[in-house]
Amino acid sequence: MPVLSQDIAQSWITRWDQQQEGYLPGREERFTALVDAVEAGAGRGDPLVIDLGCGPGSLAVRLLERLPEATVVAVDTDPVLLALGRAGYGARHGLVFADLDLRVPGWTERLGLPRPADVAVSTTALHWLPEEHLRRVYAELGGVLRPGGLFLNGDHLDVDDATPVLAGLERAVHDAATRRRFSAGKPEDWRQWWDGIAADPALADLGAERDRRTAAADHHGSESAGLSTHVTALRDAGFAEIGTLWQQGNNRLLCAVRP
Repeated sequence: MPVLSQDIAQSWITRWDQQQEGYLPGREERFTALVDAVEAGAGRGDPLVIDLGCGPGSLAVRLLERLPEATVVAVDTDPVLLALGRAGYGARHGLVFADLDLRVPGWTERLGLPRPADVAVSTTALHWLPEEHLRRVYAELGGVLRPGGLFLNGDHLDVDDATPVLAGLERAVHDAATRRRFSAGKPEDWRQWWDGIAADPALADLGAERDRRTAAADHHGSESAGLSTHVTALRDAGFAEIGTLWQQGNNRLLCAVRP
């Protein structure tokens, strides 16, 4: 694989952040709330944090900007996003990228953690997992968090199964916020960003590897988008005090505490 320059990586990461904000008008507010919770709940100034589905490291670097003594182990299996993160942020003290597939049992053992983690975090990632895989991820995660450790998951999590009227209102609130933020025009969307990646010669080999992994994954889109799916899986994995810390429409920050 070719070595990406930091300038190329940073350019693509900037475009990634901009297109993600097109789907998440409260993205930065949610990042801030999540980092606030890590700072308040980690119990130390140098927490060990696992970032699940880290992408190019957008959340990880925000954590380290606030908590420069933290260690963030950022986990993903997308070769393009990992390469961008390593090239763009690889020199950041405390940041370690790990190429691991959360669907493959034993991923926590391969993290090589020096001690139990204080916090695990994720944003806009775990809804891609089928429920059976999500349950296994949460079960493994509980085994590497210290007692009292936190899990913080920022995502669009719907409540149609329990309160369908509220679910519709939550989506309406989110859509209205999106329209207000981008009334003058939206940035490129997810598909356009990936089309740009495919057209960049510097990323051609990485894109081909991504296509290979995606085909092998038999991916079917958003499969665990229900709030109850996550709450039930966390409870069955032994987590306690599961609840929402921050919310804007159906975009919420879910927190669970390991007893």
